[in-house]
Amino acid sequence: MKRLFTLFSLILLLVACKNDDNGNGNDNNPYLTPPLVNLSLNLNLPQFNPLNFDGNTVVLPSQGIRGIAVYRQSATQIFAYDLSDPNHVPNGCSGMDLNGIIATCPCTDDENSYALALFGLHESDQDLFPMLQYRVQKSGNTIIITN
Repeated sequence: MKRLFTLFSLILLLVACKNDDNGNGNDNNPYLTPPLVNLSLNLNLPQFNPLNFDGNTVVLPSQGIRGIAVYRQSATQIFAYDLSDPNHVPNGCSGMDLNGIIATCPCTDDENSYALALFGLHESDQDLFPMLQYRVQKSGNTIIITN
């Protein structure tokens, strides 16, 4: 009986865990509904060449909710964030402006700012939702962005 309980517990643990769970805090965000995203970026193309170098960002304006910022922190750490303020329902001012690695909401009531290098967290209030993050995989000279 003890072996059966141990086996059942192990199976339950394996089923409950997702291997791609990124824990980015967006699962309970009531403001954003992630759109279907499935992109392949060829790093050999000139528009994506900056992603071959650490610290660079490329913006994909017609993707995601309000555009997607792809940020390369290092050769093994590439992140993709939606440029819709995660603490607003998408509206006329919720599309964030990117200045370097800081994304700022132009809404005059809060002017939220988020740091791409800090996993899309709000710069001053860690209790707010972080930026909506997409899954990123690098395979050779291709970056694959999905959700």
